[in-house]
Amino acid sequence: VQLQASGGGLVQPGGSLRLSCAASGFTFGSYAMGWFRQVAGKEREFVGSISSLGGVRKYADSVKGRFTISRDNVKNTVYLQMNSLKPEDTAVYYCAAARGSSVTSEYNAWGQGTLVTVSS
Repeated sequence: VQLQASGGGLVQPGGSLRLSCAASGFTFGSYAMGWFRQVAGKEREFVGSISSLGGVRKYADSVKGRFTISRDNVKNTVYLQMNSLKPEDTAVYYCAAARGSSVTSEYNAWGQGTLVTVSS
């Protein structure tokens, strides 16, 4: 299993970024996918998840209404559209593949992370 996250960078408060995560080595369309983030010295936190066919999405309260998770099961890619970014969104963002198709499944495969910095 390989998960390659990209799209991070420096953005001003109020700006937008779209993260991508290209997956390979497994049947992408059969598994839920998630995004997590981590700040140095803190525990990794859940950001959002999407079911295998994209019909169910779940978000952390801190990003609800600002972030949107989506997936393309032809391109084997999951996305995280981040709008109205705040300095507290600064973190390394990781994509993850779940053990099952549901957004409640546990995650057992992780990408390498991409850094998002929100600062003026």
